[in-house]
Amino acid sequence: MSLRTLAASAIVSGMGAALTVLPIVSTRAADLTATDLATALQQRYSTIRDFSADFVQEYEGGVLKKRVVERGSVIVKKPGKWRWDYKSPEKKQFVCDGARVFQYYPVDKQVFTSPAPRDDDPTTPVLFLAGKGDLTRDFTATLTPLPGGMPAGSRALKLAPKTPQPDYDWLILVVDPASYALRGLVTIDAQGGTSSFTFTNMKENTGVSDKTFFFPIPSGVDVISDTPRR
Repeated sequence: MSLRTLAASAIVSGMGAALTVLPIVSTRAADLTATDLATALQQRYSTIRDFSADFVQEYEGGVLKKRVVERGSVIVKKPGKWRWDYKSPEKKQFVCDGARVFQYYPVDKQVFTSPAPRDDDPTTPVLFLAGKGDLTRDFTATLTPLPGGMPAGSRALKLAPKTPQPDYDWLILVVDPASYALRGLVTIDAQGGTSSFTFTNMKENTGVSDKTFFFPIPSGVDVISDTPRR
């Protein structure tokens, strides 16, 4: 599942969420270089087993020069299971059970299903949050000014894939400088569209059940296999 799908039709694969710190971090993010901050974030998120959050996604630009604001909730369990429930303005669901991804659009009565991303698939740049991928291995990190709309006082880390990708150019992680908690995520796709997420009401390591990621195909829908909706 690609990050382009996230930007164009409300993320399927994204796994962002703000988490309270588990290990005690002795150095503030504000004092770290880009490489050290990426390393610290990777080490921190490797301790998270599951998490949930509410999110607001704003997508702007792209070919149609449109602006869309959507809200919902996300649940992630490592390795590789996630669930995005969009609640407004349109209800839709994106679920990965670890083997397959399901995109459900109730208003269209359609379910798109495709294989889950591979563990080493860099086309999904936030897989590290679900226990896959590696910030320091897969990306080149630089410090960048805080994007508009993100919480004041945060630190922004820009990540460019070391291997060029067709679906995105880079992403920005927005973190709390004291706790390393992820406050936001910003990406730009190949069409110039920007997708930003902010996260609230974060909970981690609550023992999320695998049943959370079971997706029963609703009756009366068209099922399109192996092709993510664009």
